[in-house]
Amino acid sequence: MTSLLSLRGLNRSFGGLAAVSDFNMELESGIVTALIGPNGAGKTTIFNLITGNLRVDSGQILLQGTDITGLKPHRVARLGVARSFQDLRLFSHMSVFDNIRAATEPTSWFWQGGEGEARRKRLGRVEMAIERAGLASVARARAIDLAYAERKFLSMARVMATGANIWLLDEPASGLDPRSRAQFVNMVRRATTEGVTVLIIEHNLDIVTEVADRIAFLDQGRKLAEGGAAEIMQDKALAAIYFGERV
Repeated sequence: MTSLLSLRGLNRSFGGLAAVSDFNMELESGIVTALIGPNGAGKTTIFNLITGNLRVDSGQILLQGTDITGLKPHRVARLGVARSFQDLRLFSHMSVFDNIRAATEPTSWFWQGGEGEARRKRLGRVEMAIERAGLASVARARAIDLAYAERKFLSMARVMATGANIWLLDEPASGLDPRSRAQFVNMVRRATTEGVTVLIIEHNLDIVTEVADRIAFLDQGRKLAEGGAAEIMQDKALAAIYFGERV
């Protein structure tokens, strides 16, 4: 496996609270790594540090060996790192098609024109994302009019359409019914076979078991363990921390 993203000694505090402490991780090409842990463990803060939404207090973030620590979010995104959010952040009154299309535009809004091969490729990615997310029948519907699962898949489709090779997914399958959950797992697995590397935050441990190749367990900003999914899920001490059964 080849490491695409290296997180080295990341630290971030808010006042006197250490949200992330000496965090290290290597994201390997083409696999799914899950961040799990109790609420407040620092998982979303790590996403925000990677994407530049928060600045690190110390440490390094390397993308394919290049230091991207401190870059602005739009610059990180253009380097091939795409993310979803817990609150989805859709353009509510735009269509499914236009929501996805907007995510593919690197320097301008899609209504500002522009032709050429690059534009055709972007539109091709939009159509591909709509098809893979199962949204073809609602492509012209407004985001606000979609069912809950459809909105979740629209958020995934926007990530997919960017062409990014690193996906940061923040609770992408929360609240999905079993059929939609299976569709989500298939989407992620298909992406990894095509070389996409996924880092996922997910509280539903059944979904973690289905989709993750590796798991990193966090508590109070520190990584307590990392390893294969089966190994981490069977650790009784970690399970006790996860469910609040502290000594």
